Amino acid sequence: MADGNMLFANFNQDFSCISLGTKRGYSITNCDPFGRVYTMNDGARGIVEMLFCTSLIALVGAADQAQSSPRKLQIVNTKRQSMICELLFPSSILSVKMNRKTLVIVLEAEIYIYDISNMRLLHVIETTPNPDAICALSPSVDSSYLAYPSPVPSSSASPSPTPASGDVLLFSTRSLTVANVIQAHKAPISCLALNSTGTLLATASDKGTVIRVWSVPGAEKLYQFRRGTREAKIYSINFNVVGSLMAVSSAHDTVHIFKLGGATGGKASPRSVAESLDGRESTTGTLDGGYEAFIDSKKSRSVGSSLTRKSLQLTRGLTSSVGSYLPSSMKEMWEPSRDFASLSLPSSGSGGGGVRTVVGLSGWNEIVDAFELQWVFVAPPARRI
Repeated sequence: MADGNMLFANFNQDFSCISLGTKRGYSITNCDPFGRVYTMNDGARGIVEMLFCTSLIALVGAADQAQSSPRKLQIVNTKRQSMICELLFPSSILSVKMNRKTLVIVLEAEIYIYDISNMRLLHVIETTPNPDAICALSPSVDSSYLAYPSPVPSSSASPSPTPASGDVLLFSTRSLTVANVIQAHKAPISCLALNSTGTLLATASDKGTVIRVWSVPGAEKLYQFRRGTREAKIYSINFNVVGSLMAVSSAHDTVHIFKLGGATGGKASPRSVAESLDGRESTTGTLDGGYEAFIDSKKSRSVGSSLTRKSLQLTRGLTSSVGSYLPSSMKEMWEPSRDFASLSLPSSGSGGGGVRTVVGLSGWNEIVDAFELQWVFVAPPARRI
């Protein structure tokens, strides 16, 4: 399929299928075994979202096609090849989220919540301008929460726009009330992801250097991971099904995989200063030990290998000692854990940021080989109306 024809790509809720929207229609592809299972050429589709592996699909048209409207949502049954309902919204639909009880429609300044069983409108949330449709809905119906950037109160004294907040609002789609507000980052939020059970929330800011994981709905910070030292646009964050791994993709054409539930809890696992303070990201494919293990193995036969290892051990001890005396705000600069595995994608050749990468982890086991379970899909830049 030519890249110029593709308008949309995403995984379903359990990463078992990929939905594609093109200028001609849409298709569904199974991940394992890999193969296309459904195709419909009925006009341009800017959004194609599945409800797990069911025949229920949400479709939105593309703005640059005369016979297609980005304001119209269509719910179709692919098995019966029938239209269930159509809904027209006041502005372009930017994102669609679903679980087995709830349908969420994200516009630039509003979020609509529907009961998916009868398509009854339950609630409308007014938000600050959200052109990137930053939003996450839990796949679980037992712990069904919606996460989105917290609205910034407007100030009558200041006519200029207020900078976006780094806070995240947790909204219960069952009680239709605000469950909590998380002070996640100082910079504006750029990406959100909830795990399959709706108990963990991953957040990233516009800087994209640190990924934080919070308990839901308690809003306790459980893990803090460093993706890299260079700022980058985060395209995608996803947990595996059991919540033991988390994958992050960015505009630097890299995918980083982090392990949750370790002995340190992701809160205090400093690596060598050489790795933490240089301007490079870890893009090697080593699984055990990462950068340090690679360097140690290369230098193990050299004359100065013992001195190098002693130096690294001393550095780690110094880092931990200094970190214990720092205030909590500065301590976080030393303590975030690094990825345990990473990979580099083929360069898009667009100077960083031209190609959006969607990443998913489909593993059920607690102990997995990340690269065997890693699905990475490269999609075109999201189109804004």
